[in-house]
Amino acid sequence: MFRLFGFDVRVQSGFVVFMVLIVALYGSEFGWWLAGAIAVLTLLHELGHAFAARSAGADAEISLGFLAGYASYRPTRPISRARQAWISFAGPFVHISVSVAVLLAMGVNPLSRDSFDDSPASFAIWWAGPAIGLMNLIPVLPLDGGHIVNTALDRVLPGRADKPMIYFSIAATAGGAIWMFLNGYQGFGIFIAFLIIAQLQLLNATKPRPSPASPWELAGRALDADKPAKARRLLTAALSHPQPIPPTSNLSMTPARANELIDLLPDPYPHGDAGNEYVLANLLMMTGRFDAAAHYAAGSFDRHPNTLSATIVARAAAALGDHSTAIGWLRSGADAGTSDSGLAMTIDRAPELTGVRHHPDVIAIRRSLATPG
Repeated sequence: MFRLFGFDVRVQSGFVVFMVLIVALYGSEFGWWLAGAIAVLTLLHELGHAFAARSAGADAEISLGFLAGYASYRPTRPISRARQAWISFAGPFVHISVSVAVLLAMGVNPLSRDSFDDSPASFAIWWAGPAIGLMNLIPVLPLDGGHIVNTALDRVLPGRADKPMIYFSIAATAGGAIWMFLNGYQGFGIFIAFLIIAQLQLLNATKPRPSPASPWELAGRALDADKPAKARRLLTAALSHPQPIPPTSNLSMTPARANELIDLLPDPYPHGDAGNEYVLANLLMMTGRFDAAAHYAAGSFDRHPNTLSATIVARAAAALGDHSTAIGWLRSGADAGTSDSGLAMTIDRAPELTGVRHHPDVIAIRRSLATPG
């Protein structure tokens, strides 16, 4: 990776392999010129996108890979559809403009076959420049022309333009492939194959992905399969090590199943992942193990100070009849400030807090929260 004009540029091994393949396939002066021209013009093409994105207030970076380059950008403010279309067009514009300027400087007429086919250098630059640049404006995804059309279609179908545009792109590309095959243009096979593969990947990306099962759900399945040792390993690992995906606290689980899972755990209960610690504390509450819930959630709060762990200690203490401790933990939850909405909901709805809900201190805590009731 290197930086150019303030942009990160990542050169993937596939880009180098592609250049080597071009030289190997042609094995002549034309091959060397073509590989060099494609490499330089691809970088300039992506710089065109990157500069246009920067002018729109976005952070951009460039990746050069096999058969293609990519300029990805992250908007720092809303970007209009017109600016998005300009960002897509800027790459081919720079690509074509620079290559045509180079051909003209060489004394080559880019509109005359006799002129640009006069030498390996001019022929390679013509193919790598105007030819590839114009092909990139074909209105199918993932080409820039397709992104321009997709941006316009999004105005008609806000938020729903991607899938119909992908289906159109697949149909148009398949139709073009058939026409080329019937008319003797088999040499474009690699280009067509690249488009079809990329389009199928885009289509697959639009399919909804099921949420990954939580370790608690997986452990329940292991129990159903009569594999308690596996269930114990799953839960111990989930509780002991930070997890990449936060677990949901709204597990659909009966108290009986919660008891079965809790009984699998070693004593003392494992800890290490704040999210799964919170789930376990909730399950302890669900099963009426209030003393265990209070101690475990308090320990979790010490390790990872957060509002929701404090609310569990407060609920458990209230369930045990220790109202002063419950109020103290509600105050600690408010001081932690990580979930005003969660604390407000607990104060308003938790059945364990019925006896303290109207205490002046609790009313003051509730009023201090930004979340309305």
